Amino acid sequence: MFAFISEAVVISLSGVMAPGPISAAALGKGSRTPHAGALIAIGHGLVEVPVMIAVLLGVRSLVDVPQVRLGVTVLGALLLVVMAVGMLRSVRGAEIDPMRSAGSPLVAGVLLTLSNPYVYIWWTTIGAALVLRSFDFGVWGFVALAVAHWLCDLGWDYFLSALSFRGGQFFGKRFQKGVFLVSGCIMAAFAVKLLVDAAWTVLA
Repeated sequence: MFAFISEAVVISLSGVMAPGPISAAALGKGSRTPHAGALIAIGHGLVEVPVMIAVLLGVRSLVDVPQVRLGVTVLGALLLVVMAVGMLRSVRGAEIDPMRSAGSPLVAGVLLTLSNPYVYIWWTTIGAALVLRSFDFGVWGFVALAVAHWLCDLGWDYFLSALSFRGGQFFGKRFQKGVFLVSGCIMAAFAVKLLVDAAWTVLA
């Protein structure tokens, strides 16, 4: 079981540490509080654990329904546009208020996970294999997988928000605005990618 969980952690980190909306939100909201990443991870886990259970119960085929995937993709793109605009507007303003610009970190974690189609795709492919293998060790194997994966999210998001907060304290408002600019651009880029994916789904 230890060997399996170690493998699962390595696989999880490869996805967790990839640039994406969650990482961008941790950086952006970290300019306000170093604990933002922990709250984002909690919100992310509130959605991700039920997704894992759903995969276990065999509803993976739902993700293959074109209308479902299209709806989630468009919703995700719109949410990212709203958050990106809020962050980019903060770059121009005199005061930076990341909490006001895109809601609380906990809510951001929930919404960004719910509206990210790649979360469902990952858990119905790579993640599904891990979930099924975890039951070689019974229910506790599944629990250990869920906890280990979430701790990867927690560690990475907390690291990013703490890094952003410390950088803001050391370098001041200019650093914070730079973080907001980068985070906003990342979210905008992912919004464009989601819209392209949605258009491709419709045309296909």
